[in-house]
Amino acid sequence: MSDDLAKLQTDTEAALAAATDPRALDAVRVATLGKSGALTALLKALGTFPPEERKARGAAVNQLKAVLEAAIEARRIELDAAALEARLLAERMDVTLPARPFPPAGPEAGAIHPIARTIEELTAIFGAMGFGVAEGPDIEADWYNFGALNIPDHHPARQDHDTFYVPAGADGRRPVLRTHTSPVQIRTMINQAPPIRVIVPGRTYRADHDATHSPMFHQVEGLVIDKGITLGHLKGCLIDFLRAFFDIRDLPVRFRSSYFPFTEPSMEVDIGWNRKTGELGKGGDWLEILGSGMVHPKVLANCGIDPREWQGFAFGMGIERITMLKHGIPDLRPFYESDVRWLKHYGTSPLSPATLAEGV
Repeated sequence: MSDDLAKLQTDTEAALAAATDPRALDAVRVATLGKSGALTALLKALGTFPPEERKARGAAVNQLKAVLEAAIEARRIELDAAALEARLLAERMDVTLPARPFPPAGPEAGAIHPIARTIEELTAIFGAMGFGVAEGPDIEADWYNFGALNIPDHHPARQDHDTFYVPAGADGRRPVLRTHTSPVQIRTMINQAPPIRVIVPGRTYRADHDATHSPMFHQVEGLVIDKGITLGHLKGCLIDFLRAFFDIRDLPVRFRSSYFPFTEPSMEVDIGWNRKTGELGKGGDWLEILGSGMVHPKVLANCGIDPREWQGFAFGMGIERITMLKHGIPDLRPFYESDVRWLKHYGTSPLSPATLAEGV
């Protein structure tokens, strides 16, 4: 390589090493490879060389051009990597830092949602009565949600459920978002030999939406299967529960005959209240609170339980409904609106467990 080409390479490499940002690098590129750059000038000057020297000179200049272009690109990659590293360091977040130690009673303290708190209270009360907790899927087969519960395809009770169906499976039947937690009772009776004593809290789905209804809501149902079970056991269980939950020792409780396809006989349960003030246990008015009854013999037979040997009772209630009554909440919709102010008002401290010893 001739002296002028060697000097251009040395000078360019030195300029590249001194370039510390993209603007300086671009200045070196223009000074070397631009229209008026040093290397471009050498290429334009090839015509002044004798023909016998022009070929070798052209090859040397083009080789130098390739070397300098590679050097410029390599320096660009280095500067880009350095800029990215600097940005990462500047914007770095230390995710290993501990959470801020907010005091439990401070303004930033969390709270247990009223629905979750009510489920804790239900579990504590019924747990003291010897009930376990059963769970099941939210998407159910038609047979578990309706058929096994003595609600065939033509039964008018299906219309009251305003059901959400999902696409049909291989059997041609459309699964359904469960409209009550009763399918878990069916699964329990099929998979567990009696005696049985469980409650079933969980989400349910119906096409309702207003101040007192929601497309998704929560229910708790109870099931007892044993020998010699009577309506007296059902009434005693529910009266004790309602008085414990609402913390009213002498809460009036009334049982009215009703109809449900899966119980026989069936009863609506009312509690005393004051229609004008909304106060529970006072006044001469009655408020319907839940449904109940003796498990229908057909339901027992559908689950492989001999109704001549085993009897049982079942009941069910809306968790939001009893929560609204206990805490004086007038509207159902804020339960699902994630309003922190509402939650702080009606929520419960996470350090206050629901136990019978401490009071629910």
